[in-house]
Amino acid sequence: MATQFDPNNAQNLVEIEKQFAVKAVEHAQTYWNLLEKVNPRELKLTKMDDEIFEHAMKEFPELAENDYAKLTVIDEDWMKSESGKKRWRDFIQQYEKTVKDYNFGSLIRTDARQEYSETNTIFVTRIQFYVFEIARNRLGLNDKAHEIAKEEAAKEKEKAEKEKARAEREKAKKKKN
Repeated sequence: MATQFDPNNAQNLVEIEKQFAVKAVEHAQTYWNLLEKVNPRELKLTKMDDEIFEHAMKEFPELAENDYAKLTVIDEDWMKSESGKKRWRDFIQQYEKTVKDYNFGSLIRTDARQEYSETNTIFVTRIQFYVFEIARNRLGLNDKAHEIAKEEAAKEKEKAEKEKARAEREKAKKKKN
């Protein structure tokens, strides 16, 4: 006889955890690349952005308080408190049939004004990622991240061009000798 699965007491296998971590990192890199290339205010993450945004603001009115402080800098303690877990679990479950991979793990920046880093990243479900990033994009809270990502890409391009020029000089030098 099968016992009921309890997600609060589930143990993860190391290989499965690694696979989820790889997927989460790939998702974060893809999103950061999008922030570089597209003005966040124009970015659409799902076909349901409007519904997700409105539903989240209704269910979590505290996200709109204090100039969107909980959206700008995610309060992990608030999210993971006993009442927070229950509210989020109820919210997340409503997207089971409508949002693909709604409960997959995703990495999110805790502070919208900074890039992904070890100290500025937490693990959330995909629908939580959508809640925060859709709101951040619409409200202009990701504008700074957009500028950082563009500057970072420009520096990488300049570095690659310098490296290419150096390699060509080396090649020409060897050809002369």
